[in-house]
Amino acid sequence: MNMIANVGTISSPTKEASEFLAYEAECKDVLKPMLDDLIEAAVKAGWQRRTVASALMFLSAKHVSASPS
Repeated sequence: MNMIANVGTISSPTKEASEFLAYEAECKDVLKPMLDDLIEAAVKAGWQRRTVASALMFLSAKHVSASPS
C-alpha cells in the first residue's frame, strides 16, 4: 500500500465561471500537481501508468455524466 502524505490545499478560483477558458485553465493548473502526485503514488504501488490514467479518465467521465450541471 502506498499512501499520499499531503494532499494539499486547493485554492479557490480567481476567474469567473463565465470566463470559461480561463476558469478551466486555472482549475487545471490547481489540480495538476495533486493529480501528478496521485499518479506517481499509484505507479510506485505497482500500477502501470497507462492503467492509472485510463482509470482516472473513466472515473472523471462518470462524475461528468452524473453531474446535474
